[in-house]
Amino acid sequence: MHERLAPRPLRPAGPPGARSRAARAAPWPAAVAVVFALVQLAVVVPGSELGWDETVYVSQVGHQAPAAFFSAPRARGVSYLVAPVAALTTSTTALRVYLAVLSSAGLFGALWVWRKVFAPPVLACAGALFAGLWPTVFYGSAAMPNLWCALGALAAAGYLVRACGGPGDRAAPAGVAGSLAVVTLMRPADGLWLALPAAVAVLLMPALRRRALVVALPAGLLVGGASWIVEAYTRYGGPVARLHRAGEIQGGIGWQFAVDDQVRALAGHTLCRPCDVPWDAPYTAVWWCVLPLLAAGGVRAGIRAHRTAAVVLPCAVAASLAFPYLFLIGYAAPRFLLPVYALLALPVAVCVVHLCTAAGRPVRRAVCGAVLAVALAWHLGVQFQVLGRVASGSRSTGLAYAQAAAALHRLGIRAPCTLSGERAVPLAYYAGCASRQTGGHDRSSTPAGLEAVARRMPVAVIAPAGARPPPFARAWRPVDLPPLPGSAWAWRAYLPPDPVRR
Repeated sequence: MHERLAPRPLRPAGPPGARSRAARAAPWPAAVAVVFALVQLAVVVPGSELGWDETVYVSQVGHQAPAAFFSAPRARGVSYLVAPVAALTTSTTALRVYLAVLSSAGLFGALWVWRKVFAPPVLACAGALFAGLWPTVFYGSAAMPNLWCALGALAAAGYLVRACGGPGDRAAPAGVAGSLAVVTLMRPADGLWLALPAAVAVLLMPALRRRALVVALPAGLLVGGASWIVEAYTRYGGPVARLHRAGEIQGGIGWQFAVDDQVRALAGHTLCRPCDVPWDAPYTAVWWCVLPLLAAGGVRAGIRAHRTAAVVLPCAVAASLAFPYLFLIGYAAPRFLLPVYALLALPVAVCVVHLCTAAGRPVRRAVCGAVLAVALAWHLGVQFQVLGRVASGSRSTGLAYAQAAAALHRLGIRAPCTLSGERAVPLAYYAGCASRQTGGHDRSSTPAGLEAVARRMPVAVIAPAGARPPPFARAWRPVDLPPLPGSAWAWRAYLPPDPVRR
């Protein structure tokens, strides 16, 4: 039983044995990664276009449109990630394929870190459980940071557990630093919440009190957060001021209860803000409610197998990463908790493998395996049902923005051009324009400045048909636009009295 749960010694084995074990272990996570890539390419990638946040990240390095305003909560990691493709082509399909392949390779790499800790069946089960969630599949090919934070956190926890085996694993400190740097580069706040339990573990566990690990944690934070810190000083007056501004944009950071919001969002809401939608599909959250119980079962099995650190550390890191998204912000998105799901997949996999191999008589094992197989099949069916709906909605969103951009082109709004108003950020990307706001979180211009721009290039202000445009544009000519995503009302573009046409 113990051999199938977590039998791999934490100390490095001799070269011949290590190579043979690695050769036997590799096909398991590799198979999961390949299936993960194929599902993305078959279900999510075809016909998909960029979402709102994606247009911001991609516009920083691409040629489709001028760079959108980069607000305080964002970090440059995703822009660096997509730069090799976005700098060469404006094809969304090419970008999606690149990210799908890269995320699958990242999943394999993060699981491979744990090869010295868990047996191949546990690694395969953990990878399949995580990769089978609809947010994981949907965001695998997305230009968004959360999945990369999940893979980085999974790898960091793995290297930390490996370091418990002593100084013989020389890759562990560097792995902790590198993984932490990746997470911090993508989302600095996640990097801090990841480093916190890691630092506590280094302080409390004698096996981890080594100079290399003490240096690895701040080094990873500094390397990953360097660009964010530099930008904080150049644009916001310092990290504290930037954090304050980021908190304002996120609706205030403080004690708030968002557990129920996260549960409702699992029905297929990529962003639930405010999360006042009805909970009309409770079956989509059954796995979420069972997750803590299975993780606890995995912790119990791991402790009995004398692998306490291997199951407790991932849970501690997961709890730390979950805390801000469950109790410090007032809205929800399933992607926020992807690092938590990646980490908890390990103890859950330990529990599942334990149930399949420790049921006693062959008949009991067969019954237990059949029950788990039925439950897993139902779970995957629900996940793929939601995934299909979310992917379809994403394609509809992209089509709607493309149609509105085509309407603007017919009105003479062509590059170089500028859009302002509601929905201007994604619509500007599709139209090949710059987006400039005169108020709100993305304020980057003034009414006088926008009027001056209108004398040099085509400008349009976007607003709902039933709402009044900004004061400076109330004398401008309104033109109806095709419906925009997520709106039940019509939209209009307001053009200057004497527009510059191209």
